[in-house]
Amino acid sequence: MRPSSAPVAAASAMLLVGTSTAVSATVADYPVFTGQALRYALAAAILLAVVGRRRLPRVRLTPRDVLLLIALAATGLAGFNVFLVEATRHAGPAMIAAVIGAVPLVLALVGPLMERRRPAPRTVGAAIVVALGTAVAAGLGSGSVTGLLLALGALAGEVAFSLLAVPLLPKLGPLRVAAYPAALSVPMLLVTSLALEGTASLRLPTPDQAAAFGYLGAIVTAAAFFLWYDALRHLGADRAGLFAGLVPVGALLTTLALGLGQVGPADVTGTLLVTAGVAVGMRKPGRDSPVPHHPRVGADELA
Repeated sequence: MRPSSAPVAAASAMLLVGTSTAVSATVADYPVFTGQALRYALAAAILLAVVGRRRLPRVRLTPRDVLLLIALAATGLAGFNVFLVEATRHAGPAMIAAVIGAVPLVLALVGPLMERRRPAPRTVGAAIVVALGTAVAAGLGSGSVTGLLLALGALAGEVAFSLLAVPLLPKLGPLRVAAYPAALSVPMLLVTSLALEGTASLRLPTPDQAAAFGYLGAIVTAAAFFLWYDALRHLGADRAGLFAGLVPVGALLTTLALGLGQVGPADVTGTLLVTAGVAVGMRKPGRDSPVPHHPRVGADELA
């Protein structure tokens, strides 16, 4: 993907991720860990097939690479989605999306620090506007303290999903960074499912549940993850993080499509704030603004 297409890829990825809040609610009655294992198994199969088809050069993983991939699988993939599904049992999609909407602010602050540079004031300010817009759009919804804590767990997983990938992208590229953690998360989830719920958790989903897992695996995981990681390597964690504000927009559109809600003034206001924040944050920095350092990526991963 060309660098000029990175904003479109980031926006598309986060809109797709936003749809998962409503779709996940339709599988809340299915064993959580088994369901996520099915989802990531499908995504891993798709992504690894693409890796094989493109015949990318082999890379040798160091112990550090392996640890980062395992941590990414445990937190940014399995952990995030388990928290997300559990949160839907105690809170509505709007509240969950509002909490996850704080991702831009966290990445705007932590992303540059990981690269040993100061956060750009413009990006931080834009992230605050985006976070405010997500809160307004979601209206903070309704739910319990348990739902809020679970949503915060999903927020932590979403942040780890980007930050742990940053040091891996220069060497592995977006396809492998999306594929390997997806594959690693499957045995983690199955073991956890057996330990907590026993063999009764290993049951076939209903046709409707299978369709939901198919969508979550093929679209929200395989497609959206690749788009996000491809954009992340060009934009950096702080600027790419602004597009996480589109998560509640995707949640809103999906909620409407499934007939679970209506559009109100807060939805429109929040969406406008998110759009404004992203537009400000994506403006090219001035001469006095710090220029983000983006890792170089091998030509074999450029599309």
